[in-house]
Amino acid sequence: MDDSGDSGQPQPGAGGTDPAAPEKGKPQRPREPGGGLLMGRPFGVPVYVAPSWFLVAALITWVFGGQLDRVLPELGTARYLVSLFFAIAFYASVLVHELAHTVVALRYKLPVRRIQLQFFGGVSEIEKESETPGREFVLAFVGPLFSLVLAGVFYLGMKFVEPGTVPGVLLAGLMISNLIVAAFNLLPGLPLDGGRMLRAVVWKITGRPMSGTVAAAWVGRALAVSVLIGLPLLTQTGGFGNNTDDISGMDTVTDALLAAILCAIIWTGAGNSLRMARLREHLPELRARTLTRRAVPVEAATPLSEALRRANEAGARALVVVDGHGDPKAVVREAAIGSVPEHRRPWVAVSTLAQDLTDGMKISVELSGETLLDTLRASPATEYLVLEETGEIYGVLSTADVERAFVAAMARPAA
Repeated sequence: MDDSGDSGQPQPGAGGTDPAAPEKGKPQRPREPGGGLLMGRPFGVPVYVAPSWFLVAALITWVFGGQLDRVLPELGTARYLVSLFFAIAFYASVLVHELAHTVVALRYKLPVRRIQLQFFGGVSEIEKESETPGREFVLAFVGPLFSLVLAGVFYLGMKFVEPGTVPGVLLAGLMISNLIVAAFNLLPGLPLDGGRMLRAVVWKITGRPMSGTVAAAWVGRALAVSVLIGLPLLTQTGGFGNNTDDISGMDTVTDALLAAILCAIIWTGAGNSLRMARLREHLPELRARTLTRRAVPVEAATPLSEALRRANEAGARALVVVDGHGDPKAVVREAAIGSVPEHRRPWVAVSTLAQDLTDGMKISVELSGETLLDTLRASPATEYLVLEETGEIYGVLSTADVERAFVAAMARPAA
C-alpha cells in the first residue's frame, strides 16, 4: 500500500511514501533514522526491516507451507524452507516497489529519509511534497507499475520451468502476489498509491492540493469501511474460490480480524494524510519575523533584575548578551530566568543564565515554513538569535513559540 506523502503510520500493502512531519516539541538534530534492522543503502537511502516483518514472514511461511503440502506433498518438512524463501522473495518484490518510488523522488529532488519493510508491506518516507500534480501522479503510479512489471517477469519465468515443481509454484505465487499488490495499491483512496493518483487528478482540476487530499482521504475512508464489511463476506461466499462448506468458524474469525486490521490501518492513514495536508497548507504561516520576540541587548555583568527592568520598559520579552562593541555573544535562556527567585535576581548576572551563540543559533528573519523548521532541526536549541539581513539584532525566537504556532496550525481547519 502506498502513502506517498502524508503519513508516518505503517500502511498495508506494498507501497508507502511518507514525508516526515516536523517533530512536536523542540526541533531535533537530523540523525540516522531507526526502525528495525538496517539492510543496506541503495541509492544512499537506508532500508530497514521492522520487527513486525518477522511476524508476517513467519505467518506467510506457515500459510504457504500448508498450500505446498497439498501441491507438493513429497517435500515433507522442507516445504517450510521453500515457504520462507517465498516470503523473502515477496518482500524483495515489495522493496523493488518502494525503490521505484524512491528513485523517482530523488529524480525530482525530494529527499527520502528511509525505506521500511513492515507488517503489511513497506513505506518510503519522502520528506517533501511533490511540486506539481503531474509529478505527484508519476511518483504514486511508478510503484504499482513496477509490481506489474515484476508479475510479468515471473510469468515469463514460468514458461521455462515445469509446472507443479518447486520453481513453478514459487514463480506462480510471486506472479499472483505482485498482481495483488499492484491491484490493491491502485484502489483510489488514501493512503494507497491509487489515492495519491486520485489526489493528483483532483489537484490538477481544482488547482488546490488540499482539495485533492480531502477527496482522496474520504474515498480512502469509504474504502476502509468496504474492506471491513466486504472482505469477510467475500471469503464466506466463496469469492476467493473457497468452498463455503469448508469454511470453519476459525477461518471466519481470522477473516474478520484481518479485515478489521486493514480497515484500521487504511482509515488511520487517510486521517493522517488529512492532518499533514492541513499542516502543509498552514505551514507558510510559520514565519520567523512574526514569531520572534523583541529583545534588548545587555552586557554580561548586568544583574538579572536590571536586565528585566529594561526589557519591561522596552516591551521586550527576551535578553541578548552583547560585548562592549554591541556584538551578540549569547542568549539568556527563558527557563533559566524562571528558575531564579525574584529576591536573588539583583545578585545574579545575566551571563550565568545565558547560552553562548553558535553559528547554527543565528538565523535569518526571512525564514519561514519548512525552511524555518529545517533550519531549527539542524541546530537544536531552546532559543535562537534572529538577525536582519544587515546583521542587526531583530530579536529572539523561542522553540516554545514555534511549537505553539505549529500546534495551532494543525488545529485550524483548511481554508
